[in-house]
Amino acid sequence: MIAVLGAPCSVRSRAESRAAYNPRMKRRTFLTTSSMAAVGFGVSACSSNPKPALVARRPPLYLAPVKASWDRIIRTTVGLRPHRDAGFVLKPDKLGDKLLVHNYGHGGAGMSLAWGTGLMAAEFATEHQSRQAAVIGCGSVGLTCARQLQRRGFEVTIYALAVPPNVTSNMSLAGFTPESGLVVAEQRTPQWDAQYRRAADISYRQLQLLAGPHFGVSWLDNYSLVEELRPPNPGTPERPSLMAGLAVGQDVLGPGEHPFATKYALRSPQIRIEPSIYLENLVRDFQLWGGRIVIRKFETPRELATLREPIVINCTGLGAKDLFGDQELVPLKGQLTVMAPQSDVNYHTNGGVPPVPGASLGIHMMARNDGIILGGTSQRGVWTLEPDEVERKRVVDSHIAVFAAMKGGRA
Repeated sequence: MIAVLGAPCSVRSRAESRAAYNPRMKRRTFLTTSSMAAVGFGVSACSSNPKPALVARRPPLYLAPVKASWDRIIRTTVGLRPHRDAGFVLKPDKLGDKLLVHNYGHGGAGMSLAWGTGLMAAEFATEHQSRQAAVIGCGSVGLTCARQLQRRGFEVTIYALAVPPNVTSNMSLAGFTPESGLVVAEQRTPQWDAQYRRAADISYRQLQLLAGPHFGVSWLDNYSLVEELRPPNPGTPERPSLMAGLAVGQDVLGPGEHPFATKYALRSPQIRIEPSIYLENLVRDFQLWGGRIVIRKFETPRELATLREPIVINCTGLGAKDLFGDQELVPLKGQLTVMAPQSDVNYHTNGGVPPVPGASLGIHMMARNDGIILGGTSQRGVWTLEPDEVERKRVVDSHIAVFAAMKGGRA
């Protein structure tokens, strides 16, 4: 309940009146609608009243700070996200007398969307009379597609040049971020949006059902660290936000309610995927269901045509650029710097320092069992797998500043 002290003003806003007399009104709703929202704590509502109006606030949140320092770094990894300005490709095709189904180009959203696009690729496959399928690729997209095929009675063989942990999916931050590096707004079409929406809904539900230690899927709080409150971008009727209906409600923590140096911390639950656990158990489940993995590289579609399986699912990611001549594919180079894990840190942060001019992304941190993951890079058209030292320094130094400025709180 809101406690207001001091003499009443002669004129009060509707929001203030409701907050004073409606004990069921949520405090955070009041703060975002009243004149006190700008500061988040008590101020006098009329300048003539010498007594300040005090608003009760929540006790300060306690979070263990990340021990961010250069001497705690244990590795830096690089991955190339397969991006297409027009978004992922999911469609049936022909390869001689075989059914070819394309399922690639997921940008930074491959871990997020794979269960959905895998199910939809499997639906194309079920239109064929055969129940033998070859999946090309053994990252998140290939493995989930293979599992969706198995669930529908298919005998599946995965053909791949590399398997976990030596695939791009292992190098991802791996939260549920289905809009990440995925599509350019101007290239979206109603047909693509419909595919995306169904894939995102299926994947979101599937990942929720996988939550637990076996797959390394869990929920944790994400804190977006900002200096000002802005309404979420709903998009337009023609191009609604890709996160519409997928984002869980935010809790606005104002000054004094959180331990970060920014004015506000926006808290919301987020799905975390730990790639090393998740991918290894997808491989294990695939094999328990009778699946085979064959290490093989394909140079041309003609080589794919020699496979014994009548159905081929193309989950090659960036490999589709050369294998199938998709010149729209470009890499978005991302790198993660990992510090030693901390058992007392179990949250995710975005932002917290002013953006650096020319930086490709803002910074973000995720706590996982295999380390404290620091990210914030996306370099278009860069093919090298060597770490970018300038970007690494920016990301690490920025996180050192964020966590050095954290204040203590009460549990």
